[in-house]
Amino acid sequence: MALSVIRNIYINRRFYIVSTCIIMLFVAGFFADILFLSARIALLLFILSVLTDLTLLFYTGRDPLLLIRETPERFSNGDQNTISIYIKNNHFYRFKVIIIDEIPGQFQIRDLRMTVDLGPQEEKTIKYELRPTRRGEYHFGRTNAYVSNMIGLLSRRCVFHAEPVTVKTYPSFLNIRRFEFLALSNRLTEAGIKRIRKLGQHSEFDQIREYVSGDEIRTINWKATARKAKLMTNQYQDERAQQIYNIIDLGRVMKMPFNQMSLLDYSINASLVLANTALIKQDKAGLVTFNTKAETFMPAERKNNTMTRMMDLLYKQETDFSESNFEMLFIAIKRMITHRSLLILYSNFESLSSVERQMPFFQRIARHHLLLVVMFENTGISDYRRKEAQSIEDIYTQTIAEKFIHDKNIIIKELQNHGILTVLTRPQDLSVSLVNKYLELKDRNLL
Repeated sequence: MALSVIRNIYINRRFYIVSTCIIMLFVAGFFADILFLSARIALLLFILSVLTDLTLLFYTGRDPLLLIRETPERFSNGDQNTISIYIKNNHFYRFKVIIIDEIPGQFQIRDLRMTVDLGPQEEKTIKYELRPTRRGEYHFGRTNAYVSNMIGLLSRRCVFHAEPVTVKTYPSFLNIRRFEFLALSNRLTEAGIKRIRKLGQHSEFDQIREYVSGDEIRTINWKATARKAKLMTNQYQDERAQQIYNIIDLGRVMKMPFNQMSLLDYSINASLVLANTALIKQDKAGLVTFNTKAETFMPAERKNNTMTRMMDLLYKQETDFSESNFEMLFIAIKRMITHRSLLILYSNFESLSSVERQMPFFQRIARHHLLLVVMFENTGISDYRRKEAQSIEDIYTQTIAEKFIHDKNIIIKELQNHGILTVLTRPQDLSVSLVNKYLELKDRNLL
């Protein structure tokens, strides 16, 4: 027990400051007797203070604190996730507590240190946020609390959560909930979603009902009106149950990082937002991931657990350094997707030659489906191009950056010339751009 107590005692900075002052006072006491006497009195008071400090810290031997760390069941990748620490003073005198939480090594945060003052029997909750940038498992270690009282010479270490806690990081479900809330409350414009004027009436018949003021006259059903002897009108609804497939490239081009996240992570987050929006709009959502072969296939469906299944499938998807096989993708689509669908292909091309190699497969896919190719703007190059050149080398480098941007625009035009829809966007704007494009296609009856 004594050894355990010693291991949990830590000397504070105040201890060293007071000790140094007493030593200096003893040194000065060689030249003046009054100072030597003062030094002896100070040393006695110091020893009494240390003993009192120890007594207060280990009063009755019980833990001075109750501490509970609350972590989410799972992290949302790319978002700020809140960690809460509940702390309570078990004694009847004031404590100062320094909390050092052993957070997962993936965050590479070495200076997470929180200080809190607790009055007698006081309770507090402190919070901090973590932003994971990779999917997978994150392991929390112990929570160390260093307790000191009003004397402040010593601290007592209290260790909580001796058993490690594992939190799995899933694709950004917080972003999904945000878009879902805005969609259900008809406030998507707050997220940057544009309002698109419908070009025509959707043709899916719903029911015949009584005419009310404000209905279009051209929808009046004259036969039903004659039978009922009152005006009846046809009611139409948006066409439903159209198939939307997110097709995600797992090749090396998706390994490129932006703001600590890879293009694959941005694509996964956006695909889930789009799938959830499609389900809200009564469409079916499916998933395909591919590399040298079709890695994952989930048929388009609209069920209560569709989003959960899709999230579980995407949870551990990773890229490698091989080149994706688009011919194999075409064969897989032809075999597995038999009805005309909207296919959203997440990939990236930096040169026209790389697109031309895959163009025959894109054209074959576009004959039977509505193909939308998603590509990413290189924000680093775009930002560099806007900087003012300071030297000949800067001019040369900016000229090369301009060429890269020009090549990307040529790629977009080449795809569009072959009847393939495209979206070119910054990685952080992908979700908004995709939802805008989906709603545009749907409202213009192109699906």
